[in-house]
Amino acid sequence: MPTPDARRSWRESLAVYARAPVVAMLFLGFSAGLPFLLVFSTLSAWLRSAGVEVAAIGFFAWIGMLYSIKFFWAPVVDRVTLPLLTRLLGQRRSWMLLAQATIAAGLVGLAATPPVGNLGWVAGFALLVAFGSATQDIAIDAFRIESASDDMQAAMASTYIIGYRGGLLAAGAGALYVASAVSWHAAYLTMAALTGVGMVTVLMRPEPQRLAAGNKPVLEPRVRAFLRKTRGQPRIWRHVGAWVIGALVCPFTDFFVRHGVKALALLAFIAVFRISDLAMASMANPLYIDLGFSLATIANVTNIFGIAMSIGGGVLGGLLVVRYGIGRMLVAGALMTMLTNLLFVALALIGDRLPMLVVTIVGDNLANGLASAVFIAFLSSLTSRAYTATQYALFSSLMTLPGKFLSGFGGLVVEAQGYASFFTLASLLGIPAVLLAVWVSRGMPRRPGA
Repeated sequence: MPTPDARRSWRESLAVYARAPVVAMLFLGFSAGLPFLLVFSTLSAWLRSAGVEVAAIGFFAWIGMLYSIKFFWAPVVDRVTLPLLTRLLGQRRSWMLLAQATIAAGLVGLAATPPVGNLGWVAGFALLVAFGSATQDIAIDAFRIESASDDMQAAMASTYIIGYRGGLLAAGAGALYVASAVSWHAAYLTMAALTGVGMVTVLMRPEPQRLAAGNKPVLEPRVRAFLRKTRGQPRIWRHVGAWVIGALVCPFTDFFVRHGVKALALLAFIAVFRISDLAMASMANPLYIDLGFSLATIANVTNIFGIAMSIGGGVLGGLLVVRYGIGRMLVAGALMTMLTNLLFVALALIGDRLPMLVVTIVGDNLANGLASAVFIAFLSSLTSRAYTATQYALFSSLMTLPGKFLSGFGGLVVEAQGYASFFTLASLLGIPAVLLAVWVSRGMPRRPGA
């Protein structure tokens, strides 16, 4: 029989999900997830349906590399104020709103551009959407970490993942439904309208408080040392130098100072954790279509099984982290991601069989949901709140860069070797992630606080 204190503890733990910052992440997660598939697998389905060659579709995966280099402009989002918007909304909310407007504009442009004969324009509008989406991710990640204390971060990550999966559902199954029933033009216009969910959330939530170093770069020791050494030099030179040191140098040196010789190994682990999953993702929808599954069937299976398993995997990941700690679950997530990619090999060999499609999507989404929840918690634990946007952008960019780069060659591998060989190769890419996860887990406690 649980004690009153235990019951009260459970009630307090569950009550965190009703708090405004946690609920807000549900809608901001939706806003973050919405544009991703619209320039990735949903776009690849549209291009393939329109008759675009699979090799060309593979190269469109490189558009997603914008997400992987967002750390280049993260310091701008972290420090630069926007005229009028920042004064009205604050640093984080102003950048989120601008990014959401950019996404909407890019989606409207895609809706008005038929792919055949206009691949250049399609690529340009897709790049605009991806740039706006990556910028929004920078601001949302910083907003999430700064909006609540550490004991609420796991709950915020959970609701963010659920919202993100909802955005993926809308952009995946939802867009396919609309495209099948009406047209791809209507599908992308509908997605543009859904960016309003994030805009309304931004306008309703307050700007979070930031640490002193984040608000005033002059408080950072390296900046003060630079200003002392440059006394008497031109003011503009001192101002630019201080900004560069505070925005670019300090976030990176802070990470290496805190983690020492392990820093490079941690960055390598971040780079390979999702390489297996991301490398194969651009060829998933072309596989379904080439096997003969209709857009409606793909949407139905994704809707019924995919999103449920993604959410279930995220919730399961959160519960298992509480029980076993982040370290062990990093190993489990890396291993599950690698092994479930072999389901695509089986699907490619078996062919047009609906039960196998269901099993493949269930396994893939369950593994991805669990791995994503665990990895967000891991990355958040590495981030200093003094440099939230820049450091988290570096981590999340590094996480996706290798996989997205390799994904661009997916179409060439499929044309040369077939789908089964491609997905086998993608699965084998996950072996380094499993080995590094084992190494990382040895330096982490079994349970949080242990």
